[in-house]
Amino acid sequence: MSTVMSSKGTAPPSAAADPPRRTGRRQQRIAAAVLLTPFTALLVAVFLIPVGYAVYLSFFSEDHEGLGFGGGRTVFTGLRSYLSVLEDPSFLSGFGTIALYCLIFVPLVVISALALGLLLDSGLVRLRRTAQMLLYLPHAVPGIIAAVIWLYLYTPGLSPVIKLFARADITVDFLGLHTVLPSIVNIALWSGLGYNMVIFYAALQALPREVIEAATIDGAGGIRTALQVKVPIIRGSVVMVCMFSLIGALQLFTEPMLMNQATPMVNSRFTPNMYIYDAAFRRNNYGLASAASVILLIVTCVLSYAVTRWSGRRERRA
Repeated sequence: MSTVMSSKGTAPPSAAADPPRRTGRRQQRIAAAVLLTPFTALLVAVFLIPVGYAVYLSFFSEDHEGLGFGGGRTVFTGLRSYLSVLEDPSFLSGFGTIALYCLIFVPLVVISALALGLLLDSGLVRLRRTAQMLLYLPHAVPGIIAAVIWLYLYTPGLSPVIKLFARADITVDFLGLHTVLPSIVNIALWSGLGYNMVIFYAALQALPREVIEAATIDGAGGIRTALQVKVPIIRGSVVMVCMFSLIGALQLFTEPMLMNQATPMVNSRFTPNMYIYDAAFRRNNYGLASAASVILLIVTCVLSYAVTRWSGRRERRA
């Protein structure tokens, strides 16, 4: 009798617990949707719609009749703009310039920022907050203002640095054929070093102190602890900085655009972004500029995916 009453009067625990679980999951989904809505709206507004419009423009071109004094008409050209971009030597040479720039800039900024982060984390530097502020301050300066300042320091006849070298009978041409690219790297390094240092320093501060103390007890010195203990643990931050630096290098525009006014060594199609600007606003060929933009986007996505995939394999092996 008691068995019958229990089976009729009370439901099984699993059945009674199902509705609260479903309600909790529904609430979690609603909360996730509410939190993701602003990001999704911004992603669609500032990325997906412009990319879709660029892809659309890349398949069309303006056809002007006669001598070009009449109104033009938009014609469908298919992949002709993409073929024209890929066959243009100036666009390909721009990628070669960016590749050389990445080979110099990315290792230099990552290693320098990591060294500064390790130095601040080691406690050897006094007034760490002041040092962080001074190192981060150049990043707060807008890029175009920083480029103008450095262009003043690079220009012969105006630069006090060049005059100082001249007094010592040292001739320096910062805007020469073989020095203009290192000069651009110097501007980008001056601006991005402090920002990346803050990323590394924050990652190092989050490390468990027990691991550092264990390495010290085992007899590891400061340099060995930094290279064999700290750096492997913050590998994710190193990969992130490498990827962001690579993406930023592919978008190089401000510094060479200003130097284009000061030296013939930087032409109007020095980088892919300058090629896009020249095609759109100097040659008024928006189809060509859109095709070049889409190609640059594809290259950026492929390289970012390759870096992420490579770092994932390294972590699985470790």
